Amino acid sequence: MAYDRYVAICLPLHYHRILSRRNCILITIGIWTASFLNSLMYVTSVLYMSSCHSNLIHQFFCDFKSITKATCIGTELLLIITALEFFSFIFVPLMYTFSSYVNIFFAIFKIKSRESRRKAFSTCSSHITVISIFYGTSLIDYLIPTYSDVVDLSFAVVYTTITPMINPIIYSLQNSKIKMAFLGVIKEIHFL
Repeated sequence: MAYDRYVAICLPLHYHRILSRRNCILITIGIWTASFLNSLMYVTSVLYMSSCHSNLIHQFFCDFKSITKATCIGTELLLIITALEFFSFIFVPLMYTFSSYVNIFFAIFKIKSRESRRKAFSTCSSHITVISIFYGTSLIDYLIPTYSDVVDLSFAVVYTTITPMINPIIYSLQNSKIKMAFLGVIKEIHFL
């Protein structure tokens, strides 16, 4: 999405050439392949770990924190894979997204027309909102030490379920008809 926005705002005349059907398919295949290989590495490393406390995981999916709590030996490989995963799937995409938006904002500030600047910012606002919620909660979950299983579970629920659920709502608010309907519902609730 960040690259799409970058090309649309910074290189609008090259949009269809850069984001052609072929290139979009290649990007999708690359993402799917990386995700598959990541899952394969993660599962393979977990197979070599042994549980010494309990085989009960206090999470609704097997992530790094919950698995390392249940094991006592064999976590070295998992720690290396998690560091690689953090760099490959969190740090690099976050920096790429950040640099795309820096370039986008510089391009937007060069636009003379106030209305055109507003439209350009409005194009980016939905994606910025979603990535802020996703990256914010996932980084907090993984960078802050564990206080309780409930806190970990709460952050995990936000970035794995809430973010995808509000994604269509946030993006649909760009549509003026939906925006008007939403404001109508809010006004109706206010008068009740």
